[in-house]
Amino acid sequence: MEHIFQLSAAFLILCSFYYYRHFKRVRRERKLTIMEFLIYISTQVALFLCAGSYLLLFLDRNFG
Repeated sequence: MEHIFQLSAAFLILCSFYYYRHFKRVRRERKLTIMEFLIYISTQVALFLCAGSYLLLFLDRNFG
């Protein structure tokens, strides 16, 4: 079950990173709509929280 969680987290990170790059590219061409801007911000927050929680789980497993 833990391997499935790690696989899904990796897939989530890859998809989020793709959307982040996509919105960044669109932002250069035109102004983002309100919904696109909210998704852009939430993607940044989600990537940060996912990486932080994974790091904390990793440290807890190794040093706990």
